[in-house]
Amino acid sequence: MQQHIVIIGAGFAGLWSALSAARLLDQHGRHDIAITLMAPQAELRIRPRFYEPQVHSMYAELDALLDVVGVRFVQGVATQIDEQENTVGYTDASGLAQTLAFDRLILAAGSQLNRPAVPGLQAYAFDVDQIESATRLERHLHSLHRLPESAARNTVVVAGGGFTGIETATEMPARLRAILGDNAKVRVVIVDRGPQIAAVMGDEIRRPIIEASEQLGVEWIVGTGVASVDAGGVNLSDGARIDAQTVIWTAGFRASALTEQLTSARDAQGRLHVDENLKVFGQTNVYAAGDVAYAATDELGNFAAMSCQHAISLGRHAGNNVAADLLGVAPKPYSQPKYVTCLDLGAWGAVYTEGWDRQLKLVREEAKTLKSQINSVWIYPPAADRATALAAADPLIPVA
Repeated sequence: MQQHIVIIGAGFAGLWSALSAARLLDQHGRHDIAITLMAPQAELRIRPRFYEPQVHSMYAELDALLDVVGVRFVQGVATQIDEQENTVGYTDASGLAQTLAFDRLILAAGSQLNRPAVPGLQAYAFDVDQIESATRLERHLHSLHRLPESAARNTVVVAGGGFTGIETATEMPARLRAILGDNAKVRVVIVDRGPQIAAVMGDEIRRPIIEASEQLGVEWIVGTGVASVDAGGVNLSDGARIDAQTVIWTAGFRASALTEQLTSARDAQGRLHVDENLKVFGQTNVYAAGDVAYAATDELGNFAAMSCQHAISLGRHAGNNVAADLLGVAPKPYSQPKYVTCLDLGAWGAVYTEGWDRQLKLVREEAKTLKSQINSVWIYPPAADRATALAAADPLIPVA
C-alpha cells in the first residue's frame, strides 16, 4: 500500500520540506510514497517583505512547481491533528470537514502575530503579519490624503522595536510622503518596552539603527509600552498620549495553535521541541519545521529564530529526514551554525551582520543592495523545472 507524507503549511518551511522529500524519493527511484502539501492557498507568501508597499503582489504561485516535482496540493485549513490515528482534520475550500491520513507528518504551519488583551488593539491597530492585514494597512495609508491636515493624520505609531518594527518604521517616512506629499510633516514613533533603542538587537548593530532613525526622523520612546489604542491614537503605560491615525502592532509572535494538539514539550512561543533530525520529541511519526520548531542550530546553545533564513534550512532537513525515515536510510541531522542579519533601514540603507552577537559587516548602500537581492531573488522559490527544483532542495546547501 502506498505510504503518505503530509505537510501542513506552504510557507518557506513547508515548501522546502515538500521539495526536499521529493528530492530524496527521486534519488531512490521510489514512486510508492506520496507527498501532499496542505495550505489555504497554493502560494508562497513572501512574509519578510510585508513592511514594503505593493504588498498585495508579494507571493509566488506554487501550482506549476508542485506539479513538476510530483507533490499533490490540497487546499484546506488544518484544524486537528490526531497523533494516535495518524490523521489530519481540515476544512476544505468548500467549507466541508475532511480527514487526511498520514504515515509521516511535517508540521510547518508557521506563526502568527501575538495580539495581547490591550484595550482597543483588535479594533484600531494595524499589522504587517499576513498579506491581508498588510494590504489593509496599505489601503488605510492611501486613504490618509483624504483627511484634513493634522498632526494625528501625519503620525504613525509602531508598537515594538524588534526586527519587524524597525523595518516597518524606517520604511514609513517614504511611504507617507509618497501619499501625503514631499513636504508633509510626517511623524513616525517606535514605542518599545526595552530600556534602550533596539535593546534586543545588540550593541554593534544599534549604532547604525540609531543613525538611520535620526536621519529618517524616526523617534523612539523606550522603557514603556502601549496601554490602550483608540480611534485617535495610543495611551502609553507611562501615562503619555500620542495622537495618531495609524497604529501598527509588531510586538511578539507565537507558533501555530496546532502545536498545542500534540502531547509534546513546547517553548514559551509555542514551538515544539525537536531532536537533531527534527522529529518532535515524544512523537513517532511527526516532524516540525520553521516557526513551529524549537531546533538547536549548533552545539553552542543557539536555537533557530522565527525567520525565513532558518525556515528554509529546517524545511530542507525535515523533508529529507521524513523521507529517509520511510526509506530506511540515514537522515541528515539539522545544523545551521552560521547566523546573519540583514536589516532594512528604509531610505538610509540597511545593515548586515554575522554571528549571534551581530558583528557589523556591511552598512548603508552595500547592505541595501544585499537586502534587495535577498528580498527579490534569494527567498523566492525555484523555477518550475524538475531538475532545478530538486537540486535546490539539498539540505546541505547553506542558506546564510
